Amino acid sequence: MDASLESLCAASETAPLLHNGQHSRGPTPGARVLQPQAAPRQRVQRSQPVRILAVRRLQEEDPHLRTSSLPAIPNPFPELCGPGSPPALTPGSLPPGPAAAKQDVKVFSEDGTSKVVEILADMTARDLCQLLVYRSHCVDDNSWTLVEHHPHLGLERCLEDHELVVQVESTMASESKFLFRKNYAKYEFFKNPMNFFPEQMVTWCQQSNGSHTQLLQNFLNSSSCPEIQGFLHVKELGRKSWKKLYVCLRRSGLYCSTKGASKEPRHLQLLAELEDSSIFSLIAGRKQYGAPTDYGFCIKPNRVRTEAKELRLLCAEDEQSRTCWVTACRLLKYGMLLYQNYRIPQQRKAMLSSFSTPVRSVSENSLVAMDFSGQTGRVIENPAEAQSAALEEGHAWRKRSTRMNILGSQSPLHPSALSTVIHRTQHWFHGRISREESHRIIKQQGLVDGLFLLRDSQSNPKAFVLTLCHHQKIKNFQILPCEDDGQTFFSLDDGNTKFSDLIQLVDFYQLNKGVLPCRLKHHCIRVAL
Repeated sequence: MDASLESLCAASETAPLLHNGQHSRGPTPGARVLQPQAAPRQRVQRSQPVRILAVRRLQEEDPHLRTSSLPAIPNPFPELCGPGSPPALTPGSLPPGPAAAKQDVKVFSEDGTSKVVEILADMTARDLCQLLVYRSHCVDDNSWTLVEHHPHLGLERCLEDHELVVQVESTMASESKFLFRKNYAKYEFFKNPMNFFPEQMVTWCQQSNGSHTQLLQNFLNSSSCPEIQGFLHVKELGRKSWKKLYVCLRRSGLYCSTKGASKEPRHLQLLAELEDSSIFSLIAGRKQYGAPTDYGFCIKPNRVRTEAKELRLLCAEDEQSRTCWVTACRLLKYGMLLYQNYRIPQQRKAMLSSFSTPVRSVSENSLVAMDFSGQTGRVIENPAEAQSAALEEGHAWRKRSTRMNILGSQSPLHPSALSTVIHRTQHWFHGRISREESHRIIKQQGLVDGLFLLRDSQSNPKAFVLTLCHHQKIKNFQILPCEDDGQTFFSLDDGNTKFSDLIQLVDFYQLNKGVLPCRLKHHCIRVAL
């Protein structure tokens, strides 16, 4: 898929881009194109580079050493070169050059802390995120994003990497602010397009039966595009009522049908244009706007700051449908710019791979079950054998932990007390938060497979809960404590696999799926600025 999209990206570089990421169509039919006249070819004479200052100094010291091939260059202002002559230009005689425009931007984190950063007027969202990552001492895994948050309107969206921060801030109200947050699903549709575009919602898939790679190529190609269609709940402008309408999304805008599911031109009515608008997600659509579902999104014109009457509010039936609509709007609005934003970190990583050893990340999909019982390691491909190896590894950790407790612990805390508090130092542990809060954090940081966090259980004070995302659905797994030989262990599978602390449990399930629907890949994190 990358090769076909790279060829499309290379072809797009030859045409100029407009401000919305689309390519110019070329000259208007019938217009006269002036051909530039070819200038007469002149013969180019080549010579060796000459350092004029060094030659002049040599000529002044010894005129007999003057080279015949180097012509003498007279000094037009000899009175300015004397040792007693004052400089021609005194300091401050020239007007100062225009300084680069700077502006202070205030950025908030998830825990409420904020930081004021001085940025240039041409700084993009990606540049500001990298600056915040550097100052906050975070790991730069290209998943950080800048969020445009409007609390008075109940809207938020992630800025695209190429957007100018100062330009976006000029369209925001005084109550609005920027948030610094993780978003693992920012470019996930380039990796797994099948999870974002259901076939029943894309007209092109039904007609041509093409692959999802060709679907992305049609989205990125400005000359053609697929059509997204389906039923949405649409809020009437200036009213509180919602209507369920048949809606189709095209490159020219979002349309609704006035007669059932008909897509005839006479039955289509324009709902919103994407040219001068941005796509937001509803934070509390049911409470603030009376939305029929929790999967609302909004097309907000850039000129609107505080007026909610001009917002085009829509609601989907489920999370997959909303993700499909929002992703399609992004692709139709920005086109090839999104793919270029997606490829820049990968190209930078490839350039730096020859100079530095990449840090191993457990969030990558290359982690598999291994068997090191022989002289050389091998990959375990049989799922039953991998499950058996996982159980054996869990029992081996248990034996090692028991042996360390017998020999004595180096920690000043008792081993049982240490195992109950050591996990609180990890980024993936979020303490005493509610079930709804954990689901909100998962949704904010991207509904991708393997995104997880751990929290205290509200029903059992001695237990913990693993909140995991799989197939855009959030699931909860209770971690119960169990005692064996006077020692406390933690288990997800009713004691079949036991761990002395939660750190060992997370490390194990990052390598092995076990009883979970998928491995743990990305952890939710909150950073204090």
